[in-house]
Order: sequence, then structure tokens, then C-alpha cells
Amino acid sequence: MTSPGKAPISALVPMLNEELNITDCLESLQFCDEIWVVDSHSRDRSPEIASALGANVVQFDYIPGGPKKKNWGLANLPFKHPWVLILDCDERIPAELREEIIAAVANPGDRAGYYLNRRVYFLGRWLKHCWYPSWNLRLFQHQRGRYERLESGQLQTGDNEVHEHVLLDGPAGYLAHDMLHYDYCSLHHFCERHNRYSTWEAEHRLRELAGSDDGLPARFWGEPLQRRRWLKRLALRLPGKPLLRFLYTYFWRRGFLDGYPGFLISAYMAVYEFEIGMKMYELRQQGGVPGLPPAPSAEPTPVKVPAPKT
Repeated sequence: MTSPGKAPISALVPMLNEELNITDCLESLQFCDEIWVVDSHSRDRSPEIASALGANVVQFDYIPGGPKKKNWGLANLPFKHPWVLILDCDERIPAELREEIIAAVANPGDRAGYYLNRRVYFLGRWLKHCWYPSWNLRLFQHQRGRYERLESGQLQTGDNEVHEHVLLDGPAGYLAHDMLHYDYCSLHHFCERHNRYSTWEAEHRLRELAGSDDGLPARFWGEPLQRRRWLKRLALRLPGKPLLRFLYTYFWRRGFLDGYPGFLISAYMAVYEFEIGMKMYELRQQGGVPGLPPAPSAEPTPVKVPAPKT
């Protein structure tokens, strides 16, 4: 039974050391009938804060090769309602989107889920171009959706799904109002986080090249995420990917209209692409990706030098 004044929605929030973000996040979810927070043994006060705001806090221990945090929650939490709304701690549901979500769940028709568009606040301004639009399937019937599994679990890429997308059994719609993402972390933490992301991306790309990727289908005429994955797969074997990534972000996605933060993002995406390439090379040297043979050794071939004539 749904509590008075609440929407029949179960919210799911993954968390780790988020005491600066968790209050605003959960306050934006108070329209949901229940809130589950899946915590990775935070060392700050975030679990206590979440509990005080009415959330059910459970602890999660990641086992390499097993499900990550969101998939574990989808498979194991006793949700009261079929509809689940997934939000990261640095994201918010504004009032306009809240009303749209309530109306969508009340009359979903044949839809099994809805995409939400994420708008990012970075270095003091909203990015309206280089990282926008950014569609994410965050509202769906939990029994009909699971995050794709795109890595072996052998590398240290974190215990939460970040780049993985939801594979949904059924059609999805698109909501008009934006979900807000406040990236208040320093550039030190931004670069640190993307160092981990580039490790994930390197393994994922090598698995694609090896034909062992079973994730979201890549289709040019498909959904926006499928089309983006098709373009990324097309670029896998192209030379000069760091430069192409900069040109794509700064010019094709009009990052130049986002001012200096747009330039910084575009330039860093080129660096990020270079990091991915280095890590792909390292992984192939180590033979560390299942189903992918190691690259030829980089050791020079010994040259036989004839003995000097006497």
C-alpha cells in the first residue's frame, strides 16, 4: 500500500562517502513511497544522514566478477512497487521532473521505462552542449530491467555501474524535464575518477574487439544511446582518436558554446582517450582480457652480429 501523499515508486541510490551530497539527493526523492540506499561501508556520516531522512540503508560488499551495486540492488531488495527510480548521490530531481515522473508512472501505457535527460553543473556553470543531451534510463519496472555486464571484474574499476546502461524488456519513453547533476568535486577528484573510468573503458573496448560484448546493441537507427555506441564502435579502429574526441566534443557537440569549461572538458576528453589507448596496449601486453590473445611482445628481435674477420 502506498503512503498518503507519496507516489508508488521505489527509489534506489548507490552511495559511498557522500555526506556532502546525500541530503539534497534524498530530499529531492521524498515524493517516492520508499527509498533504498545501497552503501559500500562509507567512512563518513552519510549512512546516518540517509537513515535520518527515512531511507532504508543496506550495506554492499562487492565480489570481483559478481554483480555491481545497482544490479545487486535490483535483484535483491524487497521493493514495494514495480517502478524503480535510480539516482546517484550527486543528482537531483527538480519539481518539474518530479511531477512528470508521477504522471508517467500513473499512466505508463505500454512503456516499461523512461529515459531521463541529465544536465551537468561543472566549474560554476551548466553545460548545455558538450555533455548535453545525456539520456539515461533511470525510471523503469525493476523486474524488466538490468544493467549490462561489460567487464570481466578482474580490474579495479569500482563497485558501481557508471557507464553501463539498462537493458529493458519492453519499450521506453522520454521525459521532457531534466535531471540535475551537480559535479562539485575538485578537478583533482574529477581526474582521479576518470582515471578509473578509462580503465573500465579500455577493457570494454578490447572485449568489443574480441567479439565478447553482450551489452546494449549498437545501431545507427536505434535509440540515442544505441546510436552513440554505434559511433564509438565505428571509431575503435580509427587512428588519431584523441584528436577526433576533441573535435567531436568541442565542435560537433558545440562545446565551444559552453565557454572555458567547455574547452577544458573537450581537451580533457582528448587526454582521456589517450589514457584509454595506453591502457588497452598494456592490457594486450599482459593478455589480461578474457578471449583476447596477448599482443606481440614489444621486445626487439635479437640481431645476430657476425664475428669480426681476423
